[in-house]
Amino acid sequence: MFDHDPYAELATLRDFPPLSVTSDDVTDGEPLDKQYWGADSGGSDISPQLSWSGAPPETKSFAVSVYDPDAPTGSGFWHWAVFNIPASVTSLPTGAGTPGSTALPVGAVTLPNEMRLTSFAGAAPPPGTGVHRYFIVVNALDVETLDIPADATPAVLGFNVHFHSIARGILVPTATSD
Repeated sequence: MFDHDPYAELATLRDFPPLSVTSDDVTDGEPLDKQYWGADSGGSDISPQLSWSGAPPETKSFAVSVYDPDAPTGSGFWHWAVFNIPASVTSLPTGAGTPGSTALPVGAVTLPNEMRLTSFAGAAPPPGTGVHRYFIVVNALDVETLDIPADATPAVLGFNVHFHSIARGILVPTATSD
């Protein structure tokens, strides 16, 4: 595991009120159950259940992402990026990011992840790379929709989210190949 915490560094640029992010499926600081791993790593590529609360009243939408800064790439690895989630939605069920799922709310957009799939890609820490952290981030936004092309990268989403966030919550489960 690297020492890099991209969200701590971003907080020095803009300080956000916290959202509370919880899950029935994953626990902050604890290893992911194998079903939330990638299919090529013995898992099922199932996105975990997520709930959030404490958004400011002026929240107009949410964005959810899953990012591994410990991937041996120099740029991390985006597992999931969803935006234009209506402000009335405060949870996503287990499997909402599974291909073909109808559990995401109408209007929500899933960007291609690092595998170029518009679905959740489970954990897959390569052998010998130690503990990986999976930053599950929910941002409350001050706009109903972000005008981002559906084939944009999660980094483009992150850039746009940075300028429209009014609150942020983070849950960080782990996985290790060792």
